[in-house]
Amino acid sequence: MLLYNTATRKKEEFIPLRENTVHMYVCGITAYDLCHIGHARSAVVFDVLVRHLRHLGYTVHFIRNFTDIDDKIINRANNENRDWQEVGETYIQAFHTDMDLLNVLRADYEPRATDFIPQIQDICKTLIAKNHAYPTKAGDVYFRVRSHPAYGSLAQRSLDEMMAGASERVKLTEAKEDPLDFALWKASKQGEPGWESPWGLGRPGWHIECSAMSSEWLPLDIHGGGQDLIFPHHENEKAQSEAAFDKILARFWVHNGFVQINSEKMSKSLGNFKTIRDILENYLPETLRFFLLSKHYRSPVDFSFEALDEAEKSERRIYQAILDVKDVLKTQKWKNTPIPAELLNEWQVLQDKFNQSLDDDLNTAQALGEIFSQVRFVNKLLEDKALKKSTASQAIYTQFLERLELWQKELGILHLEPKNFFETLRTIKLKRSQLDIAQITELLNKRAQARSAKDYATSDAIRAQLEDMGVIVKDSPLGQDWDLA
Repeated sequence: MLLYNTATRKKEEFIPLRENTVHMYVCGITAYDLCHIGHARSAVVFDVLVRHLRHLGYTVHFIRNFTDIDDKIINRANNENRDWQEVGETYIQAFHTDMDLLNVLRADYEPRATDFIPQIQDICKTLIAKNHAYPTKAGDVYFRVRSHPAYGSLAQRSLDEMMAGASERVKLTEAKEDPLDFALWKASKQGEPGWESPWGLGRPGWHIECSAMSSEWLPLDIHGGGQDLIFPHHENEKAQSEAAFDKILARFWVHNGFVQINSEKMSKSLGNFKTIRDILENYLPETLRFFLLSKHYRSPVDFSFEALDEAEKSERRIYQAILDVKDVLKTQKWKNTPIPAELLNEWQVLQDKFNQSLDDDLNTAQALGEIFSQVRFVNKLLEDKALKKSTASQAIYTQFLERLELWQKELGILHLEPKNFFETLRTIKLKRSQLDIAQITELLNKRAQARSAKDYATSDAIRAQLEDMGVIVKDSPLGQDWDLA
């Protein structure tokens, strides 16, 4: 398996540091608000990575943390006159609810920053003893960036480049030696939560939390997160961990691309912020997951409702093929019509390509393309009168459903029974359309009565009326069915 390593800026063969065992740590949310689709993308990307590593036979220890103490959490608690712990717990539970809907597997370990205060303080003490950090009279502790020669290697920035940016943002105080230095421990202000420490009442800085929460698993095989975390968060985390523990923090650094709205990075400040719950008001959770997998994880993904509609159409095509294959497998009349050798070879190649896609830097976009290639192949058999009920086709249909189990396991999609998918999709599309379900039901009942009475003129007139409303009626031996255009 090849995996792109941010530290080297190239794809490398993934070989775990321990035989058949992978330690993977991914930065989780700061629990102060509902998750947005940027959080969803990161969660889905690393969920698929965990799934694929396990499919390859590795034992994966997956750690994803929660930041449950932070300025944003404190500010929200103050604004809403709530306890800061209550705020954190509320949004941790909301995270689990949203991710369960997206079929994101729970991490094996979900440490919280506030459970690691002793370990955080121990790391601070170690860094001070090694002259990598220093306390201030105000009760803060800073990491001495220039004491760590490798600082900037992950982001591939020089100290001069970082200094130029830092000097514009940071005003030096008597306490802070260098604009590049960052806080490991922050003195609590009046009314803020805090913990007793050798430097006074305080709380952890953001970066030090992850160093403490990942320390049990060092060195990590994979450390992951969004591209926005490369600098300063992961750069700082890497520096303080390696300075404290004298070992590498991670062998591979893996980062997913941004979610964009109209080609701009999604952010609250731009007013283009979409929560997962905003989307799931009008789309199936699987459709959002499908959409997020439709681009390579390192590429930016441009969100739009039109793109979600396209993802929904793609799902329909796959589910229709699954439904058609399951229906034809119920037949009892198979024939010994042979399938041309070139078609059988094509089928075998198509099966191999799916695995190859995920082995090549987790290329889910290409993997979905290979699924569609297999869908087109079985549709070609289903549409060929001579081959549709061939015993050789029967074997391919069975293999197709076996492949479906693999897609479900690796990509976390296509778990619904096709008929349930179409029924649920119809309901949610109806909700989006804001059509009157009572009116549609009444018209469908009248049409059914007209057809029963062989009043085809009335039946056709009602069909046309429904089509004008955006409702397509389909007749079959089992009766009439309908869907939205």
